Parts: sequence; C-alpha cells; structure tokens
Amino acid sequence: MQHATQHRIVVLGAGYAGAVAAGRLARRLRRADAAITLVNAEPHFVERVRMHQLAAGQDVEPRPLAEMFAGTGVDLRIATVTGVDVDRRTVAVTDQDGAGELAYDTLVYALGSAWNHQDVPGVVEHAHEIAGRAGALRLRARLAALEAGRSVVVVGGGLTGLEAASEIAEARPDLDVTLTAGGGLGDWLSPRGRRHLRKVFTGLGITVRENTVVTSVGADRVVTADGTSVPAEVTVWTTGFAVDPMTKATTLDVTDSGRIVVDATMRSVSHPDVYAVGDAALAAGPGGKPLRMSCASGVPSAWQAADAVAARLTGRKLPEVTPRYFNQCISLGRRQGLIQYVTADDRAVRAALTGRLAAVYKELVCRSAAWGVANPTLGVPSRRRPVAPRSPEPAPAV
Repeated sequence: MQHATQHRIVVLGAGYAGAVAAGRLARRLRRADAAITLVNAEPHFVERVRMHQLAAGQDVEPRPLAEMFAGTGVDLRIATVTGVDVDRRTVAVTDQDGAGELAYDTLVYALGSAWNHQDVPGVVEHAHEIAGRAGALRLRARLAALEAGRSVVVVGGGLTGLEAASEIAEARPDLDVTLTAGGGLGDWLSPRGRRHLRKVFTGLGITVRENTVVTSVGADRVVTADGTSVPAEVTVWTTGFAVDPMTKATTLDVTDSGRIVVDATMRSVSHPDVYAVGDAALAAGPGGKPLRMSCASGVPSAWQAADAVAARLTGRKLPEVTPRYFNQCISLGRRQGLIQYVTADDRAVRAALTGRLAAVYKELVCRSAAWGVANPTLGVPSRRRPVAPRSPEPAPAV
C-alpha cells in the first residue's frame, strides 16, 4: 500500500533500460519511503537482441515480468502509455479497465524505440520489422509460409540487418536472401571483421548489394535509387530505430527526432524531475559523442539514472561514471559470430574475435543481458536507504 509520504517514482517501459532502472531503484531505496511503479504494455520482458532468432523460427524463452519483479517491491502495471504531462507530473495510461492517470514525483522515461520506416513509400504497407515481438512473430509466420526458391530482401546494413540476413539464410537455405546496404558491407568494422563478414555471407549464399538505397517497397519487389527492381517476396526493413513521437507533445527539451536531452546523470536538462534512459535519451558518451541506440547503451544509462535518482533522494554523492563501449557483438547465425572490439567512443580497432568462439561469446552476452535485468545490481548486495526529507517548496513571490 502506498503511503502519503512516499516518493512516487514511475518508470515507463520495461525493456532492458526501464526494467533495470526500476529493479535497481527498488534495491537502492527503502520501500517505506519510495513507491516504484513500472508501466509496460506487455506482460513479458522482450529480449530485443533475439528478435531475429524469433523471426527465423527459433523459440525464445518467455520471461514474465510478474515473475522477474516478484518480491522486489516494484508495482507492475500492464498498460499502454498514451500521454505524459511533465508540467502536471502525470502520465495517461490505458489498460484492460480503461483510461487512467498516474501521478509521479520522479519519472523515468524508458519507452525505447520502434522501427524507422523513414517515410519511404510502401514500407509500412509491405515491409516487415523486427524491432519488437509482434513484428518478429508476423515475419516468422510469413517466412514459414514461404515456398523454397522465393526471395527475401533485408534492407539495411547495420547490426540488425546483418543479424537478420544471416539468421534467415542459415535457417532457410532454400530461400534467396539478399542484403542491401547504403554503404559498403560492414564498412565501419576492422579489416579482419569485414573479411570474416564477407566470408560468412558468401558461405550462407547471401547476395549483397552495397552502396544501394531502397526508395520504395512493393508487394513483391523493392526499387533502388538507380531504378533497379529487385524481386522480394518478403522485405525486412532494418534501417534504424525511431523514438515514440509522444515526447514532442511535451514541454521537455527534445531533439528533432524526439529524443530527450539529458545531462551526465540522465536527468532532463529542462525538467529536473524527469530522467530518460535507453533509446529515448540523447546522452553523451566519451568525448561528448552521443550514445547510439542499443542495449549496450541502454543498460549503463539505466544504472546511471537509477543511482542518480537514489543519490539525490537519499542525500548521497552522485555517480560520476561516463558510459563507454568495449565491443560490438554480432551473431551471424547460430554457428558464426563476430566480436568487433572498439574504443570507448565506439570506433573499431584492429582486434576482432570471429567464428564459433564469437558465436558462443555473443550468446553469453545475450544471456547475461537478460540475467542483468533480474539482477540489476549484478549480484552485489545493496542497502536500501531512507529518503531524506524534502525541502519545502519556496513561497511564491508577491
């Protein structure tokens, strides 16, 4: 039961970042002092890094959020967020009982991102996406119904595109799989990484169209910028992610793309009672370079935000850790992988791990990411501290 004196913390979204933030806060703050509500549209935690596996026909273990947060003190609310009023400090939600409203003292915005169709003609009508479980399941069903010899085109040469193309080609060697990339294949990787990527793609029989921009998608083809028509019984669109436009309807300081501008503690630069983590936040990493949308950015940003909220509420020292990168982990089917080691600001270095060992490494990373959601302090014992008395609001000027 929530007490009148409890500090109300509402976390929106239970992806990697939101779930970690909620769980970590619950382990940092005394339950009598803080009421933590986690709002999510689905009752299960979605391992987004495995959506290409789900789409290719593999089974992904369900992870009910109710079980993950049982006994933590986090109040799980299965509902869809329909609006945020940062001036009134309220969140509008809709669940099975209808529309409602949640009031907060501190808000952690972690609604993440969805696929970015970039307003390319035909994408919404004809292409498939794997940014979420629903999209991955639709693609799974479509691929399962596809006859041998049919064509699949994966649009986008980033990490998601590489993983989707290789997973589909390995699971369905009877299909004609093509990857279109706006630049060179893996052009951001080290020479060793690029060589291994080409070797794996050649072995899987994937056709690669480099320096190719798709300008429209039809029911059975894609058309490129030079007018070439490429057969595509199924098109998979993986050209990046976009945040929910809901943030633009608020008075928060956001970018043109809707990402919330935050400081080093993941606190909104315009509203001190709002924090943003994961893909929804525009946060600076080493050298001031913005963190990219990824699980590798989302989890550290959740640690930072949760620790900062707890520190401010309990009167302790703020965290001074800048999120950084160590590697990029790419699965290339179930038997091959690529671990590209990078600088702190995510630039490739010469070293790379390849082959079967890299596939095992990537699988361990995926498992540890899910484990980290259920163990947000990474197994380190944590003391729940009392919330310090709040200073009275200043009297209005007369």
